[in-house]
Amino acid sequence: VQLVESGGGLVQAGGSLRLSCAASGRTFSSYTMGWFRQAPGREREFVASISWSGGVPDYADSVKGRFAISRDNAKNTVYLQMNSLKPEDTAVYYCAAEYLSVGTMLGGDYWGQGTQVTVSS
Repeated sequence: VQLVESGGGLVQAGGSLRLSCAASGRTFSSYTMGWFRQAPGREREFVASISWSGGVPDYADSVKGRFAISRDNAKNTVYLQMNSLKPEDTAVYYCAAEYLSVGTMLGGDYWGQGTQVTVSS
């Protein structure tokens, strides 16, 4: 599985961005998909995930109510809608895929190359 992110960029605080992650392969619907981020000098952290089996998406407390993850299995794509962005959301955002996983997404079997999101104050 290859993952390619897009949609990052520079935005002012309070603004919005939508990230996309396009996956190759014919088994996309069998993967839990997630977004992680890594800010300079910090470890990579979980942002959001959406299960292969449906159900309520999972979010980090820091983004609840501001970010929304969704997937389109027909397009092999997962999205992250980011609203009310804050300077502390500045990071490289990575898409991840984990095969038939359950529970909290801790990592991925496959990773994208990352896309930079910069929020100015």
